[in-house]
Amino acid sequence: MRGELAIRIRPEEPDDRDRVYEILVAAFGGRAEAELVERLRGRVSPEISLVAELGGQVVGHVYFSPVQVGEPPRSAVGLAPVAVDPGCQRRGIGSALCQRGLEACLDLDEPVVFVLGHADYYPRFGFEPALARGLYYKSEAFAGSFFVAELSEGALSGYEGEVRYHAAFDESDGA
Repeated sequence: MRGELAIRIRPEEPDDRDRVYEILVAAFGGRAEAELVERLRGRVSPEISLVAELGGQVVGHVYFSPVQVGEPPRSAVGLAPVAVDPGCQRRGIGSALCQRGLEACLDLDEPVVFVLGHADYYPRFGFEPALARGLYYKSEAFAGSFFVAELSEGALSGYEGEVRYHAAFDESDGA
């Protein structure tokens, strides 16, 4: 593409932290998602935190953290949040972040990924309605926006029931 800068996806570094916070606040119009990432940092494993650079500037971020599925609990990963600086949206940056993040999940032998998000966006990455696989988040009220991706064939075998995110998702940031 003539005139377009290349998107570079890389692991987040400590110097990126303030910029990631700014992007999350700007993209979501508030601090909730930025504070969630702050609460999760260093408290979870695996933890995948990637940034997107455009022209040498950090313009996007994606975060993956562990979830527990069913009883007895089985492990998987949840994608949340993904954000792109509002001035850089609609350029494929969010898609590039999601795709590279899913690859990183596979690199860590985490082939089951969940996301609570838009039905028009996440199926392009292989996500499908989780309820169709016998999986749900909190209640069936979330069925229309709760999805799962099986990154390797058969990875979802034996997974069923409620998907629980880390307790940090339910903690308040005081805002």
